[in-house]
Amino acid sequence: MKQPKCNPFIESFTLHKNNSILTLLNLYKGKYHYLIGSAIFFVIKHSPTWVLPIATANIINAATNPGPNSVHSILLNTLVMMLLLVQNVPTNFIHTKLYSKAIRYVEAGLRETLIRKLQMLSITYHREMQSGRLQSKIMRDVEAVETLSNQLFLNMLTIILNITVALTITISKSMVVFLFFLCTIPVAAIIIASFRRKVKSRNNEFRKEMEDTSAKVMEMVELIPVTKAHGLEEYEISRISGQLTKVADRGYHLDMVQSFFGSISWCTFQIFQIVCLAFTGYLAYKGTILVGDVVMYQSYFTSIVAQVSGIIGLLPIIAKGLESVTSIADVILKDDIEDYTGKEKITNPKGRYEFSHVCFKYSESRTYVLSDFNLTVNAGETIALVGESGAGKTTILNLVIGFIKPTAGMISLDGKNLDSIDLRHFRQQIAVVPQTSILFTGTIRENITYGLQNVTEESMKEAVEAANLTDLIDSLPEGLNTMISEHGTNLSGGQRQRISIARAIIRNPKIIILDEATSALDSFSEKKIQAALNNLVKGRTTFIVAHRLSTIKDADRIAVINDGHCVEIGSYEQLMKEKGEFYHMRKLQ
Repeated sequence: MKQPKCNPFIESFTLHKNNSILTLLNLYKGKYHYLIGSAIFFVIKHSPTWVLPIATANIINAATNPGPNSVHSILLNTLVMMLLLVQNVPTNFIHTKLYSKAIRYVEAGLRETLIRKLQMLSITYHREMQSGRLQSKIMRDVEAVETLSNQLFLNMLTIILNITVALTITISKSMVVFLFFLCTIPVAAIIIASFRRKVKSRNNEFRKEMEDTSAKVMEMVELIPVTKAHGLEEYEISRISGQLTKVADRGYHLDMVQSFFGSISWCTFQIFQIVCLAFTGYLAYKGTILVGDVVMYQSYFTSIVAQVSGIIGLLPIIAKGLESVTSIADVILKDDIEDYTGKEKITNPKGRYEFSHVCFKYSESRTYVLSDFNLTVNAGETIALVGESGAGKTTILNLVIGFIKPTAGMISLDGKNLDSIDLRHFRQQIAVVPQTSILFTGTIRENITYGLQNVTEESMKEAVEAANLTDLIDSLPEGLNTMISEHGTNLSGGQRQRISIARAIIRNPKIIILDEATSALDSFSEKKIQAALNNLVKGRTTFIVAHRLSTIKDADRIAVINDGHCVEIGSYEQLMKEKGEFYHMRKLQ
């Protein structure tokens, strides 16, 4: 499927998918003027670093070789240094303001692009990808890219400018000292080349282990009620501790490589610095250069050594940042998306479904969940799907919604192939009540009206009453404005499910999908909810999956699913009279 270029960030990853550096640079397209302006003010604010050694040398030379203008020279150089130091405050503010605007724009844009892409990716992708890994990409990897941008822009700019200025001034003063300075460059290149691949490999291993850990920690948090219920706290601690040990081991190996890398480079350049001091001291002794120039050259050489060491120190950060660019690209360049460009929008679906020779199997499975499945559901009809676990009922619902596509065969809606329809627009006209209620942290009102605008109090009241929530709402001090905790843990299972049902009712949907919608309710609440659902489904195509067969007596037809086939279909009374598979299932209950 063609990758849509929905924004410049996706375009950046698409154009340069094999080059992380070019991808990173292209992310700032449209913000280059901020970076250029920031660089100009950076040069101005950083100018004392380059002028101070010259001014210091001038003062020392004036003091050691007195002349008629020595005092004037000392005062002038002092004044210049003072002015350059003071200007650092306003120019640093402007520099920081400009580059921060660019970098924060990219940081927010990357996270928004990831979130947008996650919304476009198929349900199949989300089922196969652990949520902890995605969270790690959105938070940790984007943060690493932001750190990389900071380091490259600030440190690399500093490094390039300092080395350029130091070498330019040195070559203008002494070619001999300049040639000596150049000896540091090949040494730095050799050290960087020796360690680059090793650092990149260790960073890759560490990132993947961190993603695994993030996913497993999220699973651990969700499992806490089960863990404590079975007294398995120590087992869970041991399991996660083992994973944390793996992270520590990967981090240890990465730290050791980086530490060895850093110590070798530091030691090498400190030796060069001592040699430089001895070399320039010897030149001053021979009278080739002035005594003050020894300080100047030493300062510049120290600067060059610091910058080359800075390049080497940046290598692990660069490797980590580029690895994160690759990690983000794994999501942004994923092709498994729902793209409805140019497809027909159905504004008022009647709800007639036809399954024609439909087969389906999951990509990781060799066996078919549905095999040559045929079923016609008339507009406005309520059809219940029953059968043993694994028979294919939930798969049929996912096909109805369009979460998955048939491996073979065709599904049509109102005579139109489901593949030709804009499913995103279509789904806005359906309501789904899943088996496990899904609530978010917010008020009860916000959970019921999720995604809807301008809901009237009358509509809200009707939905609350129909979902048998009136007593609950009246019992709460804040009523509909009561906050729901994470996953709705401050409510009972039945209360959570009734909120999910109210969310479906308030949408006034054309098509309704109920996947064990009353499974979490007690018998008293179930009867009230069942009456409300019976009113809701009138004139609307409704698919019901139910294990509790007593709840589907009022369905127009019941389809018995077994081994991927529809083996029986008819009304409740018809199937009970036939004394077939449904009859035996009902008797067992």
